[in-house]
Formats: sequence, structure tokens, C-alpha cells
Amino acid sequence: MFVSYRWLQDYVDLSGVSPVELAEKITKSGIEVEGVTILNEGIRDVVIGHVLECEQHPNADKLNKCLVDIGEEEPVQIICGAANVGKGQKVAVAKVGAVLPGNFKIKKAKLRGEESNGMICSLQELGIESKLVAKEYSEGIFVFPEDTEVGADAIAELGRDDHVLELGLTPNRSDCLSMLGVAYEVAAILGRGVNLPVTAVSEVAEKAADYIKITVEAIEDNPLYVAKVIKTVKIGPAPLWMQGRLMAAGIRPHNNVVDITNYILLEYGQPLHAFDYDRFGSKEIVVRRAKNGEIIETLDDVKRELTEDHLVITNGTEPVAIAGVMGGANSEVGRDTTTVLLESAYFAGRTVRKASKDHGLRSEASARFEKGVDPNRVRAAAERAAALLAEYAGGEVLEGSAEVDELDIEPAVISISLEKINRVLGTDLTVNKVKDIFERLQFGVSVDNDLFTVTVPTRRGDITIEEDLIEEAGRLFGYDNLPTTLPVVASTPGALTDYQKKRRAVRRYLEGAGLFQAVTYSLTSAEKAEQYALEKREPIRLAMPMSEERSILRLSIVPQLLEVLKHNVARQLDSVAVYETGSVFLARAGQELPEEREHLAAAITGLWQSHPWQGEKKPVDFYVIKGILEGLFARLSLENQVEFRQASLDGLHPGRTAEVYLSGEKVGFIGQVHPAVQKAMDLKETYVCELSLNTILEAEVAPLQYEAIPRFPSITRDIALVVDTEKTAGELGAIIKEAGGKLLKEVHVFDLYEGERMEAGKKSLAFSLKYFDPERTLADEDVAKTHDKVLAAVKEKAGATLRG
Repeated sequence: MFVSYRWLQDYVDLSGVSPVELAEKITKSGIEVEGVTILNEGIRDVVIGHVLECEQHPNADKLNKCLVDIGEEEPVQIICGAANVGKGQKVAVAKVGAVLPGNFKIKKAKLRGEESNGMICSLQELGIESKLVAKEYSEGIFVFPEDTEVGADAIAELGRDDHVLELGLTPNRSDCLSMLGVAYEVAAILGRGVNLPVTAVSEVAEKAADYIKITVEAIEDNPLYVAKVIKTVKIGPAPLWMQGRLMAAGIRPHNNVVDITNYILLEYGQPLHAFDYDRFGSKEIVVRRAKNGEIIETLDDVKRELTEDHLVITNGTEPVAIAGVMGGANSEVGRDTTTVLLESAYFAGRTVRKASKDHGLRSEASARFEKGVDPNRVRAAAERAAALLAEYAGGEVLEGSAEVDELDIEPAVISISLEKINRVLGTDLTVNKVKDIFERLQFGVSVDNDLFTVTVPTRRGDITIEEDLIEEAGRLFGYDNLPTTLPVVASTPGALTDYQKKRRAVRRYLEGAGLFQAVTYSLTSAEKAEQYALEKREPIRLAMPMSEERSILRLSIVPQLLEVLKHNVARQLDSVAVYETGSVFLARAGQELPEEREHLAAAITGLWQSHPWQGEKKPVDFYVIKGILEGLFARLSLENQVEFRQASLDGLHPGRTAEVYLSGEKVGFIGQVHPAVQKAMDLKETYVCELSLNTILEAEVAPLQYEAIPRFPSITRDIALVVDTEKTAGELGAIIKEAGGKLLKEVHVFDLYEGERMEAGKKSLAFSLKYFDPERTLADEDVAKTHDKVLAAVKEKAGATLRG
């Protein structure tokens, strides 16, 4: 809701309260003011000018040379390109030195050899949106009424010397969808009175009931319908002040009759509709549900098919309006209208909402009917509109009105005790203070000891129970004034579980290692469902899949990460490293719901390091992804429990794949994607891994122990062992560690040789062994004893011999 500060002053005394201060007070009372707009911000020295002469520019076909009186000693010459400029018009003139929106400054200029001392402005050039400018002035300059004073401030004449408050209303506060509703709210906040508009009108002897008869067949949808008749109407522009207020509220002016109905909609919150009585087609209004397939052409020139869910206004034969939504083109007020049939009614919100939704016609009127209008303003709004039509359209208002009234809505009466108000708010308000709050809201209130009996006006349909009254008392007392208290119940502060902490550590580590987190679908296709699965189970199919590509719950994350790599590589991102932590879904025998297990997967392709200035490029290989996992296990203090064993798995390179074991239990795999798969997906060498994150993060970890920095030197021995080609370095390393005992602290493989001088079926593996004792300096004979045990063990258990 856009609220004009100047317009609001018609109803409430705002002296001493600036627009910004008012916005703050309204916000603190519970209705958020989303912004305050200064309509004339950045505009200066724009006045009303009188075009004394207007002729075509001697050197340009599309320019006019105008002599304009701007209220100064001498008229000024202005060159204007508007097609509708003409002699005798009153126009907006930006004088030399004036400033227009966007800090556009007006200077003296010469256009095609003719001097121009200012600028004749359109409304758009004065900062008014094109959609709010009347259609006749949508292209060209705006022409002011003839009686406008020359030299007067054009911005003030347009009502643009104003501030507009934008209220962000919640659905329950439909009472503030009107200027009067906002006025009641502001008056209560400031503790001031409300000045209601004058609705008295002089009526002629003829009776409205003689011109029109009302019949309502759908009483539940339309319990109150009021029609007034205004004769001798002269269609023309609405008064300038009214046009300005409509534009400030976001409504485009049309003509005096339509603008007055829109003005009342904003003022009272009561939608009205004006029919051309002579085009109406009968002397009877029949309100009924539409017939299935019935057609109406609405004001937007669209033919719409109706159903029996829609309420229509008819002339007894055909629909002339969709009730509460939009009128029909067959009874539209036009330039030749002389008699207006004015409708003011109370329509059920659900019926209007249904029609508005079905036809995609959400209007200012439908929005108000949907949220609820004040039933006690229906007649007052009609009387106020009739008075304005008499004043600004020259109309003669016929006596009385034709109506159907089956409406039975009484003000809500609610009783509440002072003790409950104070108990809920935590305050110590007095009887007089609470009574004053209700009286400022203009509620009827009586007090019996500490019990309040409150009669709530029908304009506040949102107040129906005791708690609503407590809210009103609290917000007008001031939320800032309510005492601050803490809950008295015992509570436990939130914290991450050990599992959640470890999962965050995993993510931080991988992102620190250069991988980006991906989030992919948990749904996949039947073709990909079992690829790279750690545990093979029957895939789970959705009952109603959105597509075959997303029909199966995944058993592995790797296929989705390969799709991520394919997507990025296709867009010339050749080096990509991603990971994901997410669930896989395993079927359980005899149970409908699957078992969810959290997995960690990663996929890497392209260059791992690139230093062009050093001429160094390192492509991803098996040991890069293995090193990342080793660092991860070290971060989780599991490095001594993890083992990598050579393996052969579907979809992975047969010689570059390993299974990962944690304390002897298989928890995942790493390896290169099979070349055939890489080729099918247009990928270069790509390495992947997938681990059971649940198993890893729930594994028991030995308490952290610190060791003193060694004070004594270590001794290193290198050995090259000749073994059968099927023996692995890991197997030999395990034998060496076991035989080395306490003195052997580190074992590293540093060379592999398979060459011409090596016996067929044999290979040479070289290890570096580090010995030391933290308590003393080792002697050669101490190391020799342990080293001999190591050599004996590898010979006995692996058939290894020292390479000569």
C-alpha cells in the first residue's frame, strides 16, 4: 500500500511529525514501512508556462518554436519537439538552471539555429513512470487545466511535492488497504483524532429505485448490493489534485468518473464500479453465478469463458461484469456517457479469489475483496463517490439508492482481564492505560473492575479473540517498552556431535587440498545405478519418477561426479577436482524404506600443479589421489589403521586401482577410470575414489599422544630386495615393520626395477629403513641385530633375497 503523506494530512493532524519520523513510528507499531519515497527529489525550478505562440521550426520538420510566458517580465523562446504542443496551452516548463531527475540540468541552447531558453516537459521527464501517465499524454507533453496560474510551481500543481510511504502489509491487516484505515492507525499511534470525508450530497427529486431494480440470486456470495444513479454527467479529466494522488498511489488516471471510483477505492478501501446506464441493456441488475461456458468480454478486450464457480453482474440477460474483478466492455463508461450507474457491494472473498485466479486478473479491487472489506463502508463509499461525481463531473444524483441487503455482520465483542494482558505481555499496565489504548484505536470499551469489554469496529475484521486485543495493547504500548525476559525452562546449548565435527573437518581438508564441493542428484538412471557401488544391492526405483534419467536411487556417488567433470570439460575447464559427501540408498529385505549411508567421493582430472614460469606441469596420477586420502586419514588420526590393496574393479583401470581397508574392513576404493569409460565421456586421465564416510567417521581413534623430539641421531639402512613380480610393496613393507620392532621407526619404498639384468618373473624393490632409540645413541651392532631380523623375515615370509 502506497500512502501519500500530504493526502494523509486530510484525515489526521501530522504537525510536528516528519514523513521519516512517521514511518519509524508506524514500523515500531507493527506495520513495516518498507521505504519512504520523495516524489520531487532532485527536481528544481519547474513552473507553469503559457504557450503564447507556436509555429514550426524554420529548419526542422519535427520541432516547434514556442513563445512561452513563465511568469517573468518577458516571455521566453523554447524549442519543443512534442507533437501535441500548441498555442494557448498551460504546460510544465523547466527554466534555464532547472534540474530534472537524474541530475539533468537545463541550459541555454541553440537547436538548428534557433535559441531555446528552457524545456517544455512531459510527465515522464518529471520523474513519473510511463505506466502511470494518462494515455492521451503517454506521448508528448502534459497540458494543465486552463485556470492554472502561470509561474506557479508545476511540481506542486501535480501533487509531487510529497512523500510516499510504502507499507508492507500482512494479509490480516486489510484495514490498512485504504487511506482511512491508515488514518485510524496513525491517529492511534499519535493519540490524535480522525477527520472523516464529507459524504453529504444534494439529490434531485427522481428516485434511483425508479431507474434500476436489484435482484441477487446468490445471496451467500453477495449479501449487500447498493446501486446509485447519477445523471447529466460530463466526461472529462479528473481534477489535477486527484490525478496526482492516484499516480502517487500507482494508479493511472483515465477520466473523471473512473478516477473517482479509483479514488474511493484508495480512500475507503471499498471497490466501486461505474456502468454506462444507457448501454447497460435493461433496468434490472441480476447478480448470479455464471453458467458453464458463458462468455464475457472484459474491459481489457479479452473474451473470457465463465463457469458456475464465478459470480457475475448481469442485466438480466448477459453478464456485464465479473463481480469484484473486472467490468465488461459492453457497459463501459466512455466519452459519450451521460448517466452513470454506480455499484457498491459486499462480495465474498472466496468467490472473488476463485474468479481472479482462474482468469489471471488480480486487480486492486479483487485484492481488497479477497482480504475482506468493511461492510459498514459500502454505503458511505457510494455516497462519497456520488458527491464527487456531482462536484467534478457535473452530475445530478438521484434520490436514494436501489439495493439488496441481507448482510448480517455485527461488531465483535470481546472481554479480557487486565491480569491476562499484563501476564502475557510481562507488563504492569494500569486500567486507565489499557483503556486509553483501546479508545485511541476508536474501539468501544467499558470497564467493570479489571475486566474490559471491547466492541471492535467492523473495519478491524482481524480482531476476534482475546489474544488479538493483547497484541493491540502491546504494539501501541510499544514493543520497545516491553520488559526483556529469558525463558525459565532448563535448556541445553546446541553443539555439533563428534560425527558432525569430523564431517566438517573432512570438508575443510578437501577444500584446502584444492577440491571443490559438488552437490548432485540422489536420483540416477537404471544404467548408472550399480556402477562403482561399494555394496551391490537391488536398486530402488521410484513409484512415480519424473524421468527415466532420474528414476533410481543411487548406490554410488562417482557416476554423478563423472557427469560433473564431463560438463565442465565440455566447457573448456580442463583441470577439475570435485568432491561430494552425500547419501547412497541400499534396499533392505522386507522393508519399504531403504538404508541411507553417507559416502565420500572425489573425482580429479587434468593438471594437479601448473607453474608456467618454471616450465613445470604435473598431471593428476594415482599417487595424487592416494596422497590426498592419506592426508585425510592422517587428519582423522587413522593413518596407522589404513591399508591400500591392489584390486580389479569394473569401470576402473585394471593396473591402477586399489581397495581401501580400515582395520581390516573394506571401506572404499581409489583408481583411474577405465580408458574405455574415459573415451566415452570425452575425458582425459581421470581418477576417482569413494569411501564409506559413516564407517570412517565412526571408527575408534586412539587418544592423542605426544612424543618428545628425538635428542639422539638415527641410522638409515637401504635394502634392495629381489622378489617375485606378484609380490607387492605393501606386503613387503608390512613384514619389515613387524620384524623391525621398536627400533624401526620409518619404512619407505623408493625404487622399483624390472629390467634386462633381472631374472624373468622377478623384480627389485628398494626400501629405506630408519632406526633410532629415543633414550640413547644406537651402536652399529644394535642396528645390525634388528636389521638381520628384518632380512631373515623377508626371506622366510616373502622369498626375498638381497640384490647383489
